[in-house]
Amino acid sequence: MTASSEGRTPSSPGTVPARPARPRFADAARAPLNDTRLRRGLRGAAGAAREHRSRAVAELPDWEELREAGRAIRDGALLNLDTHLEELERAVTEAGGTVHWAADAAAARRVVTGLVRATGGTGVLRARSATLHEIGLDDALAAAGITVHRTALAELVARLAGEPPADTVHRGRAELRDLFLRAMPGVPPDLSDDPGSLAAAVRAHLRDRFLTARVAVCGANFLVAETGTPVVLESEGNARMCLTLPDTLVCVAGIDKTVPTWQDLEVLLQLLPRAAGARMTPAVSTWSGVTPGDGPRDFHLVLLDNGRTAALADEVGRSALRCVQCSACRSVCPVYERVGDAPYGAPHTGPIGAILTPQLRGVAAAATASLPFASTLCGRCADVCPVKIDIPEVLVHLRGRVVEARRHRPVPTPELAMMRAVAWAMGDRRRYETALRRGARWGRLLARGGRIRRLPGLLGRWTEARDLPAPPARAFRDWWRAREEGR
Repeated sequence: MTASSEGRTPSSPGTVPARPARPRFADAARAPLNDTRLRRGLRGAAGAAREHRSRAVAELPDWEELREAGRAIRDGALLNLDTHLEELERAVTEAGGTVHWAADAAAARRVVTGLVRATGGTGVLRARSATLHEIGLDDALAAAGITVHRTALAELVARLAGEPPADTVHRGRAELRDLFLRAMPGVPPDLSDDPGSLAAAVRAHLRDRFLTARVAVCGANFLVAETGTPVVLESEGNARMCLTLPDTLVCVAGIDKTVPTWQDLEVLLQLLPRAAGARMTPAVSTWSGVTPGDGPRDFHLVLLDNGRTAALADEVGRSALRCVQCSACRSVCPVYERVGDAPYGAPHTGPIGAILTPQLRGVAAAATASLPFASTLCGRCADVCPVKIDIPEVLVHLRGRVVEARRHRPVPTPELAMMRAVAWAMGDRRRYETALRRGARWGRLLARGGRIRRLPGLLGRWTEARDLPAPPARAFRDWWRAREEGR
């Protein structure tokens, strides 16, 4: 969608139209929780993903050894990242590519927008990439008058529906057919909801764009430092079209995607697809620099920091940078299964988003500060992670950071004020026993039929989904004291 079609005027490279602040996770989750169709789709998708993963993993007798090897490879790459990045830059340059360094999202947007403008093109192909979404590239290109053609099915469907890019599509075949008939040009009026027909309609819609585009933008799953090789894994094949047909290719990748050698990549290419529920990835594309007569004539690699260096300095939080984007943690998460992508705030969703986004964006905003609390801490995400990220440990660590950040506010939050009052009461035995007696008395007044179904004020959040037993008429401390005195 071009800038003019949205009523925008071209602006300076790298700028993004202002967006309203994202709500807290709990507030953003209310709409998905009330969407029964979405919840039904999420439940079915999560169940199928868990089943596929279990079968794929069970076929390997050395799965746990592979997980440990993957953990060691990712940790080793991160701990020596400066050396590997220098090697990567040297290898890309020697292969005929150009490396650009971007300290933050704004710098990355300026670089990419400038490169697209330099080609003289007015449109770009965009392969699916969480990193491109992270930097807000689509909005920046649109604001510069450049049309963005999303090529991944999930993102194409989201654009046709007028929604933010999504990682997954929780829509039925009939719903997709109706959407294509309504919003996709050139679709035959007798389109059926057969999967083959739907796929053919998408291919026909994208074919002209693939053949006429002069520039494409993509991300990367891994960057092999020893040869300067980006690696893209996909299941649809659209990214491969973006990588081979245009004259100019721009790849934007986080510095954390670097792996030292092809031998290291071999381990990760075994782990990632099976953790995602498949024996192997349908399409794995690799390229090094440029080759005359084969593929793009110009290749640019934009290496993005955007908070990753700060995350790397956190001894506990840095483990989140091991992530290989397999989505295994999402399929087992009871929270994600009920709310989907939207409440997390793209591009990083599910349990990994709950620990990665606060580190990349900080915990000052209410939306990011709420993410570490969007978990039951059941630990299933850590059990299935192919590179052994202890997500619950990082969640607890980040919750501590959120509390510390709030502690120095001039006006404490209601929760912090309440916890300070509890700490004051529990700091003295007499104060504690007095508070206990009064609290028990009020609890009995609120009880109906031996249960408290609604607590007042902020405490009411606890009773929205659970009842509390009424306090006993006689506290254990009083009983024990009377027993001791009666001896």
